[in-house]
Amino acid sequence: MDNELAKRLMWSGLLAGLGAVASIATTRVAAMIWRRAFGEDPPE
Repeated sequence: MDNELAKRLMWSGLLAGLGAVASIATTRVAAMIWRRAFGEDPPE
């Protein structure tokens, strides 16, 4: 893996993938907390 462009692309893909997973997880946890606190679905 001496190709710097390939390394940068792989790093960017890893960051994007982890960011997407973190965003989905955060949204689900926040919605769960909202439902428990207010007993209804969160606003859209």
